[in-house]
Amino acid sequence: MSARDEWYALRDLTPARLALGRSGNALPTSRVLEFQLAHARARDAVHRSFHPEEIAAEFGAVPAICVTTQAGDRLSYLINPALGRELSPTSRARLKRGRYDAVLVIADGLSPTAVHKHGAALGHAIFKALPDLKWAPAVIVTQGRVAIGDEIAKLLGADIAVVMIGERPGLTAADSLGLYLTYAPKSAITQDAERNCISNVRPDGLPLAEAARRLAWLAREARRLRLSGVGLKEDAPETALPPGL
Repeated sequence: MSARDEWYALRDLTPARLALGRSGNALPTSRVLEFQLAHARARDAVHRSFHPEEIAAEFGAVPAICVTTQAGDRLSYLINPALGRELSPTSRARLKRGRYDAVLVIADGLSPTAVHKHGAALGHAIFKALPDLKWAPAVIVTQGRVAIGDEIAKLLGADIAVVMIGERPGLTAADSLGLYLTYAPKSAITQDAERNCISNVRPDGLPLAEAARRLAWLAREARRLRLSGVGLKEDAPETALPPGL
């Protein structure tokens, strides 16, 4: 087998752009068009309109509250990230304090596409994996960043904030979700090092059920140790892969 053939064989193992070939001194037209299509899908994922009421309807009997941040539109959200970390005054007034173990926050982030594709299914998987927790109503945020979960958890009186958010699209995945868990979050004070992250959650990445299982382990350990972030080692036992994988 030639070196060229070996490179082409690697394409079966990764979505990365390998062995693209060439046409003279340039890439083949088909490869250029594939790249342009992937770029367009990534841009569309960022700018897609978000419909929180549709997500709320997909949660069925699970109570959900739709809120907005101080980013009044998508452009403001993209050029000023701080606006996506604070609720609008009207939304803040809608959240009533209680006593909860956790709150699930669903934010559009940088890929509303991902939330619309997988958000409700992942949310149901999370609730199923953690039936022993007393959950606050789910909160669905338009123009939200990860840190918005801190303020929401504080207002609702939840010990743990679980933020599901659309991740920045790449050229191989525009529908990836991230999960961020924070124990005892403090609005405008909590640092990123105090969070645990599970990324690349999507059917072609980390499967939804596995992501929910890992999150459940982190949540139980966070409650036991009363911390999250770098102090909480992510050593959940691995799930055995199905035969043939």
